[in-house]
Order: sequence, then C-alpha cells, then structure tokens
Amino acid sequence: MAFVINDDCICCGACEPECPVEAITEGDSKYVINPDICIDCGACQNVCPVDAPNPE
Repeated sequence: MAFVINDDCICCGACEPECPVEAITEGDSKYVINPDICIDCGACQNVCPVDAPNPE
C-alpha cells in the first residue's frame, strides 16, 4: 500500500531525497507521492518532522 502526504506537509523537502525509488515530487502546496512508484518502505515517514506521510 502506497504512502500519501497529508495536508500537514510543511514543504521542508526532507522526504524527497530519502525516497529510494524517487516517488516523491514537489507539488503546488505540498510534496506528493506517486502511488504507482511508492514501495511502502517508510523512509519518508522516518524523516518527516510533522509526520505528513502516512500509509494510504
């Protein structure tokens, strides 16, 4: 199950370089995880200061 980034995202960018499959990109108002690429590893969740990425 892919992760999604909720509205708590503060656009700090900590998650993007941690994703081993480059599924995270910067969106208009928050970062976005491509569910077709996400491997549900949790690397983004481990570095997020506001716990924005969560399993869908």
